[in-house]
Amino acid sequence: MQKTILVVEDELILREIIKDYLLNDGYKVIEAADGKEGLNLFQTNEVHLIILDIMLPEMDGWSVCRRIRKNSDVPIIMLTARVDEDDALLGFELGADDYVTKPYSPLVLLARAKRLLDSRYRIQQPSATLSPHSNNEQRNNILSISGIRVNLASRTVAVDGELVNFTYTEFEILTYLMQNKGIVITREQLITKIWGYEHEGDDRTVNTHIRNIRNKLRCKSKLISTIVRTGYKFESSL
Repeated sequence: MQKTILVVEDELILREIIKDYLLNDGYKVIEAADGKEGLNLFQTNEVHLIILDIMLPEMDGWSVCRRIRKNSDVPIIMLTARVDEDDALLGFELGADDYVTKPYSPLVLLARAKRLLDSRYRIQQPSATLSPHSNNEQRNNILSISGIRVNLASRTVAVDGELVNFTYTEFEILTYLMQNKGIVITREQLITKIWGYEHEGDDRTVNTHIRNIRNKLRCKSKLISTIVRTGYKFESSL
């Protein structure tokens, strides 16, 4: 099935460049020049990924991201011309999955989009490098630990039987930690696993996503332990 990408960028030249690269790679592209138009297109079309500029007329990218995340986990890549890392962190706090800083290579942006789409919409298979604690449920695309149940095929998370909405990146991080429960995972390992070697962010990127995940896990948040100056570990039980 052809994937549809929504590009929300107010600079016409940049929008056209992005569109050309995506079309050449076989994607369907719909485009918007401001935040309100982008939000309307998302609500009236089946969209598989959004490339979203932060500085937009009518409604900025942060506001658009916030509105979309109220009821959708569609992958979002944010574009920012600002060099302040806090801009990217705010985007992550609002639920963005990745960000690219201007000026950027269209090939890099295309690679980020393909990574998110390929991971988000393929049928998940159990990892070949699960920890020694793997069980029958893991082999059947289910991870279940202390009331947290993750379905790898449908990419859903239930906490004590209640479905909780996770973004693409939050889902990937939670799954990676659960598959390696009892093992300390460094921040560098998480960055490489989730974003790849070329990622521009620092440790705060990981910390922000972990905070979001803990908030969604509510009373189960303590299952993710912070290992000072190292990383995180998913505990076997509370």
